[in-house]
Amino acid sequence: MQNQYSLAQSPEYLAQIGQFKADVVINSPGRVNLIGEHTDYNNGFVMPTAIDKTIQFHLRKNGSKSLCSISSLNYNTTYNFDLNNTNLNDAEWTHYIIGVVEEIKKLGKSLEGFDCLMLSNLPMGAGISSSAALECGLAMGINELFDLKLTKLEIVKLSQLAEHNYVGTKCGIMDQFASVMSVENHVIKLDCESLEYEMLPFAIEPYKLLLLNTNVSHSLSTSEYNVRREECEKGVALLKKWYPEIDSLRHVSLEQLREYKSEFDSTIYARCEYVVEENLRVTQAATALENNDLCTFGKLMYASHDGLQNKYEVSCKELDFLTEFSKDNEAILGCRMMGGGFGGCTINLIHQDAVEEYVASAKEAYYKKYNLNLTAFTAMPSNGGERV
Repeated sequence: MQNQYSLAQSPEYLAQIGQFKADVVINSPGRVNLIGEHTDYNNGFVMPTAIDKTIQFHLRKNGSKSLCSISSLNYNTTYNFDLNNTNLNDAEWTHYIIGVVEEIKKLGKSLEGFDCLMLSNLPMGAGISSSAALECGLAMGINELFDLKLTKLEIVKLSQLAEHNYVGTKCGIMDQFASVMSVENHVIKLDCESLEYEMLPFAIEPYKLLLLNTNVSHSLSTSEYNVRREECEKGVALLKKWYPEIDSLRHVSLEQLREYKSEFDSTIYARCEYVVEENLRVTQAATALENNDLCTFGKLMYASHDGLQNKYEVSCKELDFLTEFSKDNEAILGCRMMGGGFGGCTINLIHQDAVEEYVASAKEAYYKKYNLNLTAFTAMPSNGGERV
C-alpha cells in the first residue's frame, strides 16, 4: 500500500529548507493510542506510542530581540509575532505557538527572536495528535536553539499547559508524553496520575497497525471533549458523598460505582462506568502483550470501541461503520476508534498479508455508504521527538 503521507520532497520545499540554513532541526512525531481513551484526564492508564509520522521543525536565531516568524510549508502560511506583545487574535493554530512561548517564559527562560520552518507528514484531524506534535516539537526546538536546559518532562508539562491555557482544550497528558518520551518498537503503559510508566516491547509480527482515516471531523469534537471531562467530574463529586477519599475516577472500582448506581443520572453513570472499565482494559492489554496474546489484545480493542460508542458516546456513524466492517475479516484481531472522537481514525490490528486487500474493500464499502474517500496508512512505534 502506498503511504499517503510521505514527507513532501518537492524541489520547492527542499530549496526553501536549503536556503533557510537552520541552526536546529527537530522531528516531532504524532502518536497512536492502542487502548485507554479518555482515561488520561481522569488520572487513569493509557497505552500510547509515537509513530513514524512527524512534523519537522527547522529553527534559527534571527538576530532580533523579540521578532519571530513561523512558516508552514504545507499550508504556505506564515505567522509573525513579537515575544513582548503576544495575542490570541489570529488563527487557532497560532494559539499553540503562543502557548508554548508563553509557558516557556513562565518558567523564567529568556528568549530572543527566531525563525522557524515547519514541514509535516502528519494527517491533520486524524486523531494522531498533530497538536501535541506541534507543541512539543516547537518547545524542543526552542529549548535546543537557546540552550534552555529544559528536561523532557518539563517540555511535556509545558506543552500540555499551552493547550489548556491558550487553546482551551483541557487535555490529559498522554499525547504530549507519547510525543516526547516514546521509544522505538515499544508502547508505553503510562499512569497519568503519577507519570510512572513502563516501556512494553511491541513485537506483533506478522501483524501491523493500520489506520483508516474517515476524513470527517464533526463539529462536536472540541466542545464535547470538555463536556465529557465535566461529566466525569460530576460523577466523582457524587461518589465523594460515600467515598470522601476519592478524587478521580482512577480510584473508583466497579463495585463502588455499581453500589450507588440508582443515585446517578444515567448519562453520568455511563460515562463513569466506561472510564473505570477502560482502565481495567489497559491493565489487561499490558498482560496480553507480555504473554504475546494478540487475540485477547484485539478483543479488548473491540470492547474499548463498544464503550466509546455506547457509554462515552464520542464515536460517530463513520467510525462505527468501519469498526463493524472489520469484524467480518478474520485477518483483523481488533479495531476501535482512536483519539478524541467524532471523526478521525480507526486503528486496526491486522495481518500484514491482508493489508492491501482489506484497504481496497474498506475504501469501496465506505465510499458506497457515505460517498466519502477513505485514506489509509500503517504506523510503526517510533522514538519520541529528537534532534536530527
